[in-house]
Amino acid sequence: MFVVIFGRPGCPYCVRAKQIAETLTESREDFKFRYVDMHAEGISKADLEKTVGAPVATVPQIFVDQQHVGGCTEFEAFAKENLGLYA
Repeated sequence: MFVVIFGRPGCPYCVRAKQIAETLTESREDFKFRYVDMHAEGISKADLEKTVGAPVATVPQIFVDQQHVGGCTEFEAFAKENLGLYA
């Protein structure tokens, strides 16, 4: 499983999503992730909207195996339900 997290510096939800991904990386051999700093990479919310196919109001925006999951709350729920996350 490969997860991509699009986030911004200083965003507490982005930090939390990254922490969840790091925890999963340590506990599962089949989990890998990449954190994309939107500011450093020059990616705007409008750019993400093209990928998501819907308006993007908040960050982070998270993809699991190229499928859009949503933000931090949705990712955490997905991880608890499907990946055995106990946070």
